[in-house]
Amino acid sequence: MAGMLAFAAPAAEQIRDIFTDAGVPESYLSLIFKAAAVCFITQITCELCRDCGESAIASAAELWGRAALTLMAIPLVRALTERISELLEGVCC
Repeated sequence: MAGMLAFAAPAAEQIRDIFTDAGVPESYLSLIFKAAAVCFITQITCELCRDCGESAIASAAELWGRAALTLMAIPLVRALTERISELLEGVCC
């Protein structure tokens, strides 16, 4: 586990630098990393449940993982729609 963290830290720092250079707020980057963690945890949970023969629980875990990602994406969708409306206002009038 420690080896994975040592490998992931430089990659995460490079991703952080790319997003910072692009002007993406730190809160959005944090949200993206959290969403990736939810995806990994959900996938591992579903595989463990299926290995134990609990496909119904695995399906429920997938549903809850998707719901969590949907709720986490609300601030990004809001920011995207605000940005689009700002661009459209600049073009139209």
